Amino acid sequence: MGSVIKRFLQQITAGVAFYTCIPVPTAWTLEFRGIARIAPLIGLLIGGLLGLLDWGLHWAGMPTLTRSAIVVAAWVAITGGLHLDGAMDSADGLAVTDPTRRLQVMVDSATGAFGAMAAVVLLLLKTAALSELPIDRAFLLMAAASWGRWGQLVAIARFPYLKPTGKGAFHKAAIQSLWEAFPTLLLLVVVSVFFWHDRPLRAAVAIVGGLAIAILTGAWFNRKLGGQTGDTYGAIVEWTEALFLCLLTVTFR
Repeated sequence: MGSVIKRFLQQITAGVAFYTCIPVPTAWTLEFRGIARIAPLIGLLIGGLLGLLDWGLHWAGMPTLTRSAIVVAAWVAITGGLHLDGAMDSADGLAVTDPTRRLQVMVDSATGAFGAMAAVVLLLLKTAALSELPIDRAFLLMAAASWGRWGQLVAIARFPYLKPTGKGAFHKAAIQSLWEAFPTLLLLVVVSVFFWHDRPLRAAVAIVGGLAIAILTGAWFNRKLGGQTGDTYGAIVEWTEALFLCLLTVTFR
């Protein structure tokens, strides 16, 4: 039992080191294999930190739109733009009409026009949606960041990886079954029901909406490319987060 807990803590620490810019002591032992399994937990952490920032700005009297923009900027900063970079590369690749060249374009580190436009659209969607959500903002941030990373986990388990090597290859090598996404799905459902136990419609929208957007986003990228890459893993996170927040504006205003 002790070894299981130790390995879990090593994975959590490795997840923080891999998915965020939060400093981790170099002397700590990290377990990177299979860290995508706990990525939704890292999403809860990221969303919680953003929620604390949002609460502090609200306490200081900052208007909703301004603090929403700051929170979104901090969202990019805390992840080091890891997933946003993938969304930009994916947009550049999908803009190519020749399917055989898409992966080549995605490998190019230079950002093209479509990548820049994708980044602008994502940041605008998140900022606009967040500014329209006056209540439960901290938990909504936690939910958005978690569902985005859960969608990434499903894509890793369900779809083929298109390159023999790459920044996402070690995720695919460690995760092969959709059942590996079930524990964190159960956690997200339980947390949502607990938080909104007196508002079942909001809980249902958060659960069903998050589940559908996370799955369909990964399926859309798979349909366009015939599989996944490290860039599309990042794009799934970003687009799921943005679309999830947009959906919530219908119910949580």
